[in-house]
Amino acid sequence: MKYDVAIIGSGLAGFSVALHLAENHKVAIFSKRALLDGSSSWAQGGIAAVLDSSDSVEQHLSDTLIAGAGLCDEAATRHILENGRSAIEWLISQGVPFTPDTDAELGFHLTREGGHSQRRIIHAADATGQAVQMTLEQKIRQHPNISLFEHHYAIDLITSDKLSDTASNSPGTPHCLGLYVQDVRTGKVHTVSAQHTVLATGGAGKVYLYTTNPDTATGDGIAMAWRAGCRIANMEFIQFHPTCLYHPYAKSFLISEAVRGEGGLLKLPIEAGAAAGKRFMPAHDERAELAPRDVVARAIDFEMKKRGLDHVDLDISHQPPEFLQEHFPTIYARCLELGIDISKQPIPVVPAAHYTCGGIVTDMFGQTDIPGLYAVGETSYTGLHGANRLASNSLLECLVIGKAVAEKIDAQETILTADLPHWDESRVTNADEEVVIAHNWDELRRFMWNYVGIVRTTKRLERAQHRIRLLKEEIDEYYANFRITNHLLELRNLVDVASLIVNSALSRRESRGLHFSRDFPDTLPKAIPTVLAPEIRDKIKRNQPARVKK
Repeated sequence: MKYDVAIIGSGLAGFSVALHLAENHKVAIFSKRALLDGSSSWAQGGIAAVLDSSDSVEQHLSDTLIAGAGLCDEAATRHILENGRSAIEWLISQGVPFTPDTDAELGFHLTREGGHSQRRIIHAADATGQAVQMTLEQKIRQHPNISLFEHHYAIDLITSDKLSDTASNSPGTPHCLGLYVQDVRTGKVHTVSAQHTVLATGGAGKVYLYTTNPDTATGDGIAMAWRAGCRIANMEFIQFHPTCLYHPYAKSFLISEAVRGEGGLLKLPIEAGAAAGKRFMPAHDERAELAPRDVVARAIDFEMKKRGLDHVDLDISHQPPEFLQEHFPTIYARCLELGIDISKQPIPVVPAAHYTCGGIVTDMFGQTDIPGLYAVGETSYTGLHGANRLASNSLLECLVIGKAVAEKIDAQETILTADLPHWDESRVTNADEEVVIAHNWDELRRFMWNYVGIVRTTKRLERAQHRIRLLKEEIDEYYANFRITNHLLELRNLVDVASLIVNSALSRRESRGLHFSRDFPDTLPKAIPTVLAPEIRDKIKRNQPARVKK
């Protein structure tokens, strides 16, 4: 397979890059499941941008910097926010059916979410991601220059420094030449040669036991880039969404931030006894239910542990049923299916892993440390999100940086490459492999939830680090000796990502944003990103204690 551009991932980031490039380039999109099975389709709330004259980029910037707890890159953040309106106008031109509002300046309804000082969230009811992705998917499928490979799993990147001199035209300057992908349905591994490779693989929520993310969120791009030699930053900052539906028959169903934005109140449930029905957020933060996500998640975690609760309640029953059905049709219908009428009773909620604020270090054009390799969306680290992502800034980043990646690729000279080596298909299948993988997957996600969750301690982190090393040895042995499967590949990537999260968390000797340590509860005067460099990777490979470079 030979393409001008190979895009790994089919979320909004990947779609954005593909549609901006397809007129002049031969593009391939590789999706490990169906095109719409990623996190973008699950986004409920909307996209944040300055779309009203009562708002300003300066206000949006201030809100983002406050939420980011001092760790946002201000120049990068300003650049992304300044390009917000044009990104939204591009989506409108593509036909995305945002919720209309004839009284609004742009003609579309704007809502407000936690951490925002203004109504600036454009949305399509409470299923914005689905509306955006379904609209763009039609254009992706119809474009003659875009080749689609669904159910194809990316294994690893091919870089020139890993090949012999004869296989690369410039062995002294490592660059990305393509990747290996496995057709999940047949098991066959294909070699993909590409002038430019774009990682748009999303986050790593599945490293935790409880997450709002789909099963595809296994940190594949971050792990592949790390193994290839890219720097990875700020992986300790995992955003836990405060309100995931708590129900035995509901898996990973998010209750949008917009519910609180439209007046939803967090209260103690009936299990709290005499305190049942009492609001608790005002005691934790003056912004109450509209505080940033890290504040709300920690407050819920505190109340649950203090009172021995399994969940808390989110109550918006004071709003008329017509209002709820208009603004939150998906949430209203799903809760009703489970026997919860949100117009009459509160919604049981619990925090869950939601967004990976760190990732592959890139510039404003999505360029990584390796020429020919780009990263965009949740898998990347531009500096926008800092120590805590402001609600609904993520889809905006996908759009703005996705377009910038396309512009940079358009301006690049062609990189000549020779034929790449084929994958070794001689390895055998191990009948016990699936059982071991399932056990290791469960163990990893449970100890990450227990030891590396919302509130952390050094001792718990060190326990997690030790168990990750043991798991990694076992997984590496399977990977080296037996035929690969998509489950093995996902577990391999999750263990690498877990190691990055734990090593980053151990290096931060303070509490800031989403990272809260009982051993270091204070925030240091100077905010410094955590950057893991390739030499740290090599030490981790040798199972030596890693000293993290900041």
